[in-house]
Formats: sequence, C-alpha cells, structure tokens
Amino acid sequence: MPKLFSLPSRPLRRAVFLIAALIAGAHQLAYAQASYPERPIKLIVPFAAGGTGDVVGRLIASHLGDALGQTVFVENKGGAGSIIGTELGAKAEPNGYTLVMSNGAAITTGPLLGQKVGYRPLEDFSHLVLLGTFPNGLVVRVDHPAKSFREFVSLAAKANGKFNYGSAGIGSAGFMVGELLKQKANIQLTHVPYKGTAPAMIDLLGGQLDALFNNLGVAAVQVKAGKVRILAVSGPKRLPDFPDVPTMDSVVPGAVGEAWFGVSAPVGMPSAVVDKLVSALMKIVATEEFKARLSERGLTPIGAGPADFLRFIKDEEQKWGPVIKIGNIKLG
Repeated sequence: MPKLFSLPSRPLRRAVFLIAALIAGAHQLAYAQASYPERPIKLIVPFAAGGTGDVVGRLIASHLGDALGQTVFVENKGGAGSIIGTELGAKAEPNGYTLVMSNGAAITTGPLLGQKVGYRPLEDFSHLVLLGTFPNGLVVRVDHPAKSFREFVSLAAKANGKFNYGSAGIGSAGFMVGELLKQKANIQLTHVPYKGTAPAMIDLLGGQLDALFNNLGVAAVQVKAGKVRILAVSGPKRLPDFPDVPTMDSVVPGAVGEAWFGVSAPVGMPSAVVDKLVSALMKIVATEEFKARLSERGLTPIGAGPADFLRFIKDEEQKWGPVIKIGNIKLG
C-alpha cells in the first residue's frame, strides 16, 4: 500500500524550524521597536543637581517624555569631571531605555588630557543629537583696571604672568578657553583651579582673582547686581543678551572655544529606536519654547543629528588636541 505522506528528513526539519524561529523573532523585534518606549526611560546627567547641565537635562527629559508619551526621568551621577556618569551610559544595555547627557569634558577634553575613562568616546556611543553650545565669558570686577577686552589683553601682556584667572578646574571649559587665549594672544596668565565656578566667583568679588571664565547665564546675575563686567565672550559671535560684549576672536583671532551638551546612548541600539529618539529630539530643539529656555541658560540651540554631531566631536578633538599639546597640559 503506498504511503500517503512521508516526514521530511531531519536536516530539513531543523532548517524549517530555524526559519520559523527567525521569522518569529523578527516579528517580535519589529513589534518591540514599533511599540518603543513601553516603560520609563532613564537620562543620566553626569553632573550634580542644580547646575546648568542638570537644568538642561531636566528640561530635555520633560520635553522628551511628552514627545514619546512615556516618563523620562533624570538620574544624577556626577563625579570625575562628568566621567563617572558618562561611563555608566556607555555600559548600559543598548535598548533605548538609558540615555546620557554628553558633554565636551567627558567626550573630548577629558580623554585628550589623559583622564582615565572606561569607554571609547566615539566607538562606544551612539551620539544622537547635539543640543546646544555655550561660550564662556571673561568676567572681571567692576573696579578692574581693564575696561575692555582689548585693554585686558594689553595689560596682561605687560603683567607677564601676574594676572591670574579662575576656572572650574583643569579640563573644564573655562580652563580650556583660558589656555586657548594665552596661546593665541601670546600672553601669560596664571591659572587658579577651583572645584566649581561658585567659589571662584566669591574669590573674584573678594579681590583674590583678576578674572574668571564663567558660564554667561550664571555671570549675568552678578552683572545685573553691578558687581562684575563681562569683557568678552568665547563664542564665534556676539550674543543677543549681551549685544555690547565683543567676541574674543574679534581682538585675538582664533580665540574661539565653546562648551556643549548633547544626548547620547550606548552603541548598538536598534535603528528604529535610534530614528525615533533622533526625530523626537530634533523636533524638541526646533521649538521656540525650548530655544528660549536654552538661551536663558546662556546656550545657543543647535539641533544637529547623528552625522553632524559626530563630525562636530571630531572637530573638537582636532581643535583642543594641539592646545593641550602646545601647553603641555596634564591633569594633577
């Protein structure tokens, strides 16, 4: 009697089962990506609570949560010049549920200075969107003999190192801008490091410092109080809130340097998740409300996507690498 059917060979059955499993897995992955996010997202802010980085981080978390229809909460992980929190972000599961506020100290200048980091700044991150950049202001007391930036440079050249300036420490944005100014203007300034610009501002007002490189959003409070003057800004153009303050570059060509904030994530996230996050972040930065809130903190909104963000980081490495080498700058 002839057989009505015969079972496939064992190798063929295995192949069929494997194909079926792959198809099922692909459907599950597609569903997971389409439904992302299904639970709260963590944004690691590698700074202590209360500072500019924290304020910007909470602002982006609030807007991103609204855009994605899911809670985005901030986890402050400060320390080691923002290295600790950034490393936690790099080593997180690449599923879109852990993001990190990236910045120049952790991604560019820190590693260039030889700071030990447990990640590769370019290879271990998916750098999503560059939020904004912010210049430092060269701040002096109202009774300082230099009444303009040009005069400050002239007096500093004659002082031959007797002028000093404060910053939030070696490797900070203010420190790097100060070193850049010294090299471009060929002047000597003595650096005084602090554990933040708040104690440096106290010493500036007390007469222990000649100058301070500080975030303009913070310095503006003392400007309004009539205690300090901003002689110049380190960005490429004048700022709307300080239209009478010149750029350093207008007096010392090439003296342009800014800090920055972005949103990054561990490399290896599904492309659909990356696209969804990038799209949401780009729309947020483009809103007038968000731009205004950044400007209040002294930031210039940028909104650069992954390709431009990565190019920006590489340009920053090319910019600060020679400054560190020429200045023989080392941590500690």
